[in-house]
Order: sequence, then C-alpha cells, then structure tokens
Amino acid sequence: MDKNKFAKAGMLLLLALVFGGGATVHAQGGDFERPSDPRGPIVVSGVIDPDAQLWERHHINERLYLSYEKVRESDVMWQKTIWRQIDFKEKMNLPFYFPYLPDTTNAGLRRNLINTMIWGIENDWIIAYKPDDYHEFQFPRTMEEIYVDMGGGADTIMVPDMNDPSIMIPTVTVEEPKVGDVYSIIVKEVWFFDRHRSQLEARIVGICPIIDTYRETDFERLNPTPKKLFWIYYPDSRDLFSSQEVFNVTGNDAERRTFDDIFVKRFFSSYIIGEANIYNNRRILEYTLGVEALLEAERIKEEIFNYEQDLWEY
Repeated sequence: MDKNKFAKAGMLLLLALVFGGGATVHAQGGDFERPSDPRGPIVVSGVIDPDAQLWERHHINERLYLSYEKVRESDVMWQKTIWRQIDFKEKMNLPFYFPYLPDTTNAGLRRNLINTMIWGIENDWIIAYKPDDYHEFQFPRTMEEIYVDMGGGADTIMVPDMNDPSIMIPTVTVEEPKVGDVYSIIVKEVWFFDRHRSQLEARIVGICPIIDTYRETDFERLNPTPKKLFWIYYPDSRDLFSSQEVFNVTGNDAERRTFDDIFVKRFFSSYIIGEANIYNNRRILEYTLGVEALLEAERIKEEIFNYEQDLWEY
C-alpha cells in the first residue's frame, strides 16, 4: 500500500510539473516575454534589418573579386571591340534598377546600379568621365555637372513676394537627381581570343548610364530623349561593385550576388548597338533602322560566335 501511495504521489507531481511548465510557457508567450537575441538587433540607417537577426552575414562584406587572368599581347590573335545596351525594363535586368529609392528605405543593404555609382563618385571610389564616344576615359566630370544632367542641383528662381505680389524675390530651390529616370546603360567591352589558354573571352571596359530626359511641356512623358551621363572605367570599379549585393532573381535569398558577379558572369540581357570599324566606331543606328538594325546586331553576334567555332576541328 505504501508503494502505491508513493507511486500516485510521484505521478501527481510529474503531471503538476508538466502542466505547470506548459502554463508558464503559455503565459510568457502571451506577454511576449521572448529571450533576447544575444547579438541584438542590427540597425542600419535607423531601420532594423530583419535578415541580420538570424545569423551574421559575412559573404558580401568580406568577399574579394577575382582578378582577371594576365594576358600577353603576343597571345591575343583576334580582338573586337563592341558596344551593347542593357535595358533595365527587361525582367532579367530588374536588379540593375531596383530599388531606385534612396538606400535608407532598404536598411542600407541594397542600392541600384546608378545609386551605387553615384555613391562611389561622391566618396572617391571611382572617377566619372565625360560621355565622349571617342575619348571615354580622358576628361573627368564633377558631381555637380552630373546632378544638373539628372535634373537635380540648386537653382535660383524668381517668385512673387507673399506680402506684395508685384515684387519678385530670388529663391533658391534644391531638386533631387532623378535617378528613377535611368533605364539603361551602355557597356563597352572587348572580345578577344587568348591562344595561350585557347579561350575566347569578353572583358568589360566601361559603363555609361543613360537617362531619359523630357521637355517641360511633355506632361505625359511619352517621348523621352536619351542622354548619356558619364563613363566609368570598369576595371577600377570592381572593388565597389563587388561590395554591393544584388537581389537574386532566381528567388534564393541566401545566394545574394554582387554587381561584379552579374557583369563578369554575364547574368544580363542586352543587344549590340555598335562595333569598332573603319568608320570611326560608327553606331548601327547611324546607317540602318528598325528591323535591319536588329538583324545587324545579330550579324555581329553571329560573327563572334562563328569565329570561335571555326577555330576548332571536329
């Protein structure tokens, strides 16, 4: 009998501990008394980054870009310089355009391409050159000139006085640059065949963003005029581009890429707009239009492809 009493008492004590503990956990959950994160919230630009609270992120911050293989001039048996355009409105190129708002709205984690380049120019990471087709990397541009071309900067206008409308007084207005109107870029690249490695390779030389400008009377913004902003020398910009993460369009947030990954691995959609030729780098649209221009771009692409195929014997 004594053993049964002790067994019943032990069972009651076990039930009390189980249900009592469950009630305690439920009460804590109802009061939202959660254990604090030992790392604490990661705050960037006044906004808590929800992803950074799960684990420490080192992939983008600590990675280094891979340098190009050294190529000797004597090993380059064929070379062609071409210009291609990347349209941000295409689905594959959306990471170049978004987020187009200031980076503080995204906790400072992601910038689009134009905001990244502007930040690099302002902080002396890269140099912006005048958009000259024949001397792309010779004449630097100031940030003030770029802001003016993007519809930003300070301006003085005359406005009526609030007390006496007949009197006009000067007023300084500050306009933000219209980064949302940059919908494409021009990429200058060199294709060459290295016989030492038996490889046809393309290396980007420079990038030029294009902004759509509108007339003051064009309220519907239907007929934009493209305008080149500046050139940047890509080999000197890889340090900046490799430190800026980009959203992965495949949907895997754990595999964030960088702008350098996209350019070097060619994760973008584009079309050729010109090639180096006897007519001093004449563009395709200068001698053909419409469907013929698209066919000419395809002809240049096929010429590069066929050259590589003709080198091998099967």
